[in-house]
Amino acid sequence: MQTILGSNGPIGQVLAKELARNYTQDIRLVSRHPRKVNPTDQLVSADLMNFDATNQAVAGSGIVYFTAGLPNDAGIWEHQFPVMTANVIKACEINHSKLVFFDNSYMYAKNNQVQTEYSPFLPHGRKSQVRAKMAEMIIQEINSGNLTAVICRAPEFYGPNKTKSVTNSLIFNNLLAGKTVKIPLSDHTLRTLIWTPDASRAMALIGNTPDAYNQTWHLPTANRITYQQLIQLCQKITGKRIKKLVMPAWAFKLAGLFNKNAHELLELLPRYEVDNIFSSAKFQKRFPDFRVTSFEEGISTIVNK
Repeated sequence: MQTILGSNGPIGQVLAKELARNYTQDIRLVSRHPRKVNPTDQLVSADLMNFDATNQAVAGSGIVYFTAGLPNDAGIWEHQFPVMTANVIKACEINHSKLVFFDNSYMYAKNNQVQTEYSPFLPHGRKSQVRAKMAEMIIQEINSGNLTAVICRAPEFYGPNKTKSVTNSLIFNNLLAGKTVKIPLSDHTLRTLIWTPDASRAMALIGNTPDAYNQTWHLPTANRITYQQLIQLCQKITGKRIKKLVMPAWAFKLAGLFNKNAHELLELLPRYEVDNIFSSAKFQKRFPDFRVTSFEEGISTIVNK
């Protein structure tokens, strides 16, 4: 049995398809209101804030994928994510289940240094501190020998359907609505973006590779791109001229006074001032046959949906 906690999100949905396609038909999907992805999926409704419910959802699982998300609210993250993580860790230890933990890169320094699996945690901002704490909880249990787990870390998303990210919200959602696309701080700094279905496929591969456990993996990405290059690709693919607006930091700070989403974005703004160099060289060396989706393919999928 392979179980996905937080199965309704874009990562969990594609993960369920990938597991069924290449690894197992014995899949359990867990969320508050789970929905089937594959005909044979087992559905379990559970609140991960409740340990007993979490333990019941994990019971009988050989591998557990933690892909649960929360609204973009620092207070909710501080209150819920550490409790959810502790419950999942304990349930996996009790049931002798391997844990595949889906992570982001918030805890890294927001500068232009190369980010590898060995980069130190230097969280700046409330949500960054929460993500650092969650990863540290996993690492501590791995080091103690109580938990067999792997951390799969991704940079910023871009993707189809309801992918939630700064790039999707400010660029692709506006593009699809025929509005001016908005670019945070600079269109000349390099961005490392991961196609969300690639993240799911890579996580399934890692989870089903026994010697990949008890370490951290950066998930695979295409070559880095500037937002200027991204817009040029969008124009080439759509055949349309796209209006863009580079928004300065003061505009986000002003918007943050009136808009909660803009306010929550402020702690991440520094990473858009500089090149974001997230390295997945370790993954690419270990899994050289993994095919990464090009920006041309990804953008075409988004704009031609």
